[in-house]
Amino acid sequence: MQIEDLLVQKDLDVVLGDKPEKMSDADWAGLDRKAMSVIRLSLTKNVAFNILKEKTAKGIMDALSNMYEKPSAANKVFLIRELVNTRMKESTSVTEHINKLNSILTRLASVGIKFDDEVQALLLLSSLPDSWSGTITAVTGSVGPDGFTFDQIRDLVLGEDVRRKSLRESSGELLHVGRGRRNSRGSGSGNRRRSQSKTRDSSGVTCWKCKEVGHFRNQCPNDKKVNIAEGSASDEEVTLTCCEESNVDSWVMDFGASFHATHSGEALQNLVIQDFGKIRLADDRALEVTGMGDIVLRTPVGFWTLKDVRVVLALKKSLISVWQLDEQGHEVKFRDGQWKVVKGNLVMARGRKSGSLYMVDLPSEGVTVPVQKRNKVRFT
Repeated sequence: MQIEDLLVQKDLDVVLGDKPEKMSDADWAGLDRKAMSVIRLSLTKNVAFNILKEKTAKGIMDALSNMYEKPSAANKVFLIRELVNTRMKESTSVTEHINKLNSILTRLASVGIKFDDEVQALLLLSSLPDSWSGTITAVTGSVGPDGFTFDQIRDLVLGEDVRRKSLRESSGELLHVGRGRRNSRGSGSGNRRRSQSKTRDSSGVTCWKCKEVGHFRNQCPNDKKVNIAEGSASDEEVTLTCCEESNVDSWVMDFGASFHATHSGEALQNLVIQDFGKIRLADDRALEVTGMGDIVLRTPVGFWTLKDVRVVLALKKSLISVWQLDEQGHEVKFRDGQWKVVKGNLVMARGRKSGSLYMVDLPSEGVTVPVQKRNKVRFT
């Protein structure tokens, strides 16, 4: 079909019929050679080799029709198998998925297998991923006695896709990092001495503990009020579990975020404090990234480590980037207002939908904070 359209666009489709009486044989042969060239250049090499013996454009089109549009049992089985195995992935464009489904239905119609309009609509609904289960339930529950058409369901799905994109943008997802890079901490004592010897300007810094301006967290005068716990001085890592009074339970799964982000660095491990540039929100506001580290969340199913979490003090909630989880080899599943993160056969975390947000279920124990090579450990 697309090849025929290409021939029409180039005014070469006349060669698919009989030669006009008023056209000379030389002109007809020239048009036919041009049409053959257009057809062959639009085919892959594997397909082009199968039509080398054809000497006319019409012969090539007839051969292609016999190969791919002939209503043979093999073609029908192949197309039906492709149809039943077509399912939209979470990361796939809705428009691309609908186009693919339409292409399969059109090829099935060319071999004599046609579905009525409502069946095509049902095929589209059934091919949507698990995260669309709420939409499917709403549509099937509101159908009238006349049923629905494919065009209605197609328009509804496209509209829902636009609504979801708008929702992700309005949730304040992080789009990109403006500038900056992460420098790893030195593991040797020389690196630690050099980093400690640098003088840092604290005039515009807000303390994470008391929220006052003018000093860093490790310089906070309110540290006298914290509890002191004795720890082991061995080289092995010691893990202490403590209750945090901050919003460690306000973590939200974000489809549009480019990376994990939180409003406080107190619970982060391997924290690097420096200027990591700015991030830009959907409303074009720019927020500063003041640190980066890792965090261990204690969930109902175990401990969950998030790597490379950015510190953005202006955020109201902590964000978990679905994109970053996917990049790190995790599988994120959404269904019936719930979600879970799976790596291999292990469920790393799970949560539920609260309003329009997918929240992370965290018990009151908060986070785990590792302490390395210290005799005394401070925690609030």
